[in-house]
Amino acid sequence: MGASAGGGAQSSGGSGDTTLYVAAGVGMGTVGCLIAPLFFLLLLIGTIVVSALGWIFWPLVLLCDIGLLDCDSDSGGGVDTQQVVKAFNSDGKGTLNQSAVPEEHLTRIQDAGSLCTQIGPIVIVSQIQLESQFDPGLIGPDGAEGISQLPPDKFEEFGEDDDDNGTTSALDAADSIMAQGRYLCSLAKEIDTLVADGQVTGDRLDLTLAAYEVGLEAVEQAKGVPQTTQAQSYVVGVRSSFALYSDSVDLTDETYPSLSARPTPSADN
Repeated sequence: MGASAGGGAQSSGGSGDTTLYVAAGVGMGTVGCLIAPLFFLLLLIGTIVVSALGWIFWPLVLLCDIGLLDCDSDSGGGVDTQQVVKAFNSDGKGTLNQSAVPEEHLTRIQDAGSLCTQIGPIVIVSQIQLESQFDPGLIGPDGAEGISQLPPDKFEEFGEDDDDNGTTSALDAADSIMAQGRYLCSLAKEIDTLVADGQVTGDRLDLTLAAYEVGLEAVEQAKGVPQTTQAQSYVVGVRSSFALYSDSVDLTDETYPSLSARPTPSADN
């Protein structure tokens, strides 16, 4: 996380997952999609990839699906690209694919995604995927802690003893996830007011996610999602997992690969 008012995205890089096996083509079936990204990745480094995040090199299939690359329509490896694009552009309030979520965190993710009408469980789990890759003990270089990587001041404000174990801790997954939900809801309400007053414009979820990452003040000053690599890549980063966790998208790890570590699926998967 860049500003203390934001989340902990760059601490996700603590996983050290900076391998560039995007060159494997991640399921692309055409030569065009394999050659074009070689040049495109040079631009990608400066525009989408935040150096502090380290691990982000987006799957080429996602780049094709959301229109950042011009790829053959048959190159999706069985992915319904219309479903993927629809999920990417959604508000994240659809039905959660429960079997894709680690069973031990499922209830809290659902609870956090029901705290307010603006934020759904798909947003919560996708943000966790980006922030910590489901590591509840992660401590980031910026001081952010836990599975949701809230900075200490924000966890102090929004954290509670949600699992009633007598301790409120950012390293307690239940406490961290619920604090994440409360913080997102607080930001979403602020964004609603700013949009209604005409002080900012843009997609409200994008604005909320950007505020989580770079701070609400930065969004206000930019009058929208800041045109910075940090803010822009964070929004794309969270949205890129919507298809993975949406029950409306029919895909598998094999047809929609990602460089982020996969969570352990629920027992019923």
